[in-house]
Amino acid sequence: MTPVSTGAGELDRPLTVVPAGERGATRIADRVVAKIASQAAHEAVGTLPAGIGRPSASVVVHREVAHVRIQLELGYPCDIGARCREVRHRVVEQVSALAGMQVPEVVVQVERLHLDAALRAVEGRTQ
Repeated sequence: MTPVSTGAGELDRPLTVVPAGERGATRIADRVVAKIASQAAHEAVGTLPAGIGRPSASVVVHREVAHVRIQLELGYPCDIGARCREVRHRVVEQVSALAGMQVPEVVVQVERLHLDAALRAVEGRTQ
């Protein structure tokens, strides 16, 4: 039989405090920050017509500072500028809150505008 340790000897030792700078660091991968940014952009644009893909994001992180680029598609007509401002705001807010990073810039690139189905019907378009 092997003896079972009660752990009593471990409690008798004094605890050593390791300075914060020597404990290590937490590093959040760029792709994790990109997923946070993509989800934030998706939430910011709201309801979109069927067939529009989710926003995608690419991120470069350097020393707790994230530079973000969002590619998205929007329904048209809409206030493109307002949608882009909302995306920027939401991405900065979410990346700062969830990853603890500064976000000095968010580049929003609108890849495609999709004409509203009602307008296509009026104009006689099918695609």
